[in-house]
Amino acid sequence: MLQTENFIYFFTVCGFFIGLMFSVLNFSAPGDILLYTGGITLFFYLFVHIVAINFVDFSRFGRMIFDKKEHEEISDYFIKELDIRENRLDSMLLDLEKMNKNYKKQEYSNNIGKSGDEYKKAA
Repeated sequence: MLQTENFIYFFTVCGFFIGLMFSVLNFSAPGDILLYTGGITLFFYLFVHIVAINFVDFSRFGRMIFDKKEHEEISDYFIKELDIRENRLDSMLLDLEKMNKNYKKQEYSNNIGKSGDEYKKAA
């Protein structure tokens, strides 16, 4: 992995040579060449520092806020709890289905018994 200092040095040197090429191609006075080469090099230097600061701060900041191991432990706990609750709910639904079947059987047998009594009374 590229260290932050090496990253800064590399882009500063790149900025110097890009500034030198731009200045030589566009300007003829030696003062302008030095001024614009220095300005472009300074721009690259400051820009790469901004990029490096954001990257380094974000990675440190991200590690401090988002602890992956703790997050995984909490997620595993919630998954286990949800699985337990789902199993309880499934067993309750099965019990309700059994109760409904028994209720329907009793209701059906009661209806048959009543209708049989009505026929006996009518005869």
